[in-house]
Amino acid sequence: MGMRRFVPLLAALVVVASADAGVGAQSPPSSRLFPPGELGQLEGPDRDEWQQPERVMDVLGIADGSHVADIGAGGGWFTIRLAKRVGPNGKVYAEDVQTPMIEAIKRRLEREGLLNVHAILGGFVDPRLPAGDVQAALMVGLYPQIGEPVALLRNVRTALAPNGRLGVIDFRPGQFGPGPDENRVAPDTIIRDAAMAGLRLVSHEQFLRYQYLLIFAAQ
Repeated sequence: MGMRRFVPLLAALVVVASADAGVGAQSPPSSRLFPPGELGQLEGPDRDEWQQPERVMDVLGIADGSHVADIGAGGGWFTIRLAKRVGPNGKVYAEDVQTPMIEAIKRRLEREGLLNVHAILGGFVDPRLPAGDVQAALMVGLYPQIGEPVALLRNVRTALAPNGRLGVIDFRPGQFGPGPDENRVAPDTIIRDAAMAGLRLVSHEQFLRYQYLLIFAAQ
């Protein structure tokens, strides 16, 4: 899967790169954004094995009828799995800040025949999710690409429903796996940022081969 060239996914769920400048945030350096032309690197045949999407969704309590958000959704790898899990009675907000990513998601949804996904072109600090509607938000491999993480996390917190959860997945520093080590963020950094954004750590899951999963709720 081109391991050395892999750059963490912009998404995720629930996470932030290239919308209009009108959101009032400075754009992250372009080097932080995952190149849309290299989406194939995120779709390796072994990703289901090491990403364990079904178990991730179980831990976040995502079920039939859930309203969920894939922040920094990239090409929609997790989006389609979320959409199939929540079913026609559920809803998925697939957010990304790069227009080519949103277009890729829409093409994928058309191929899959999925009608329960709303593709959203988000801003660098505002994913533009409906307030109080998201029962589970997911950010996968996104954190190293975020320019203003506390501001973004505050807006994600606003989108969470009562008892809603935010799951942040990223690669462990110093561990073998896709992506260079310099593009990785320590869990403690995310936990500290989340606290400043009004989110408390609920669980630190370590069942993934290369990654950690942090689960947050509103304070």
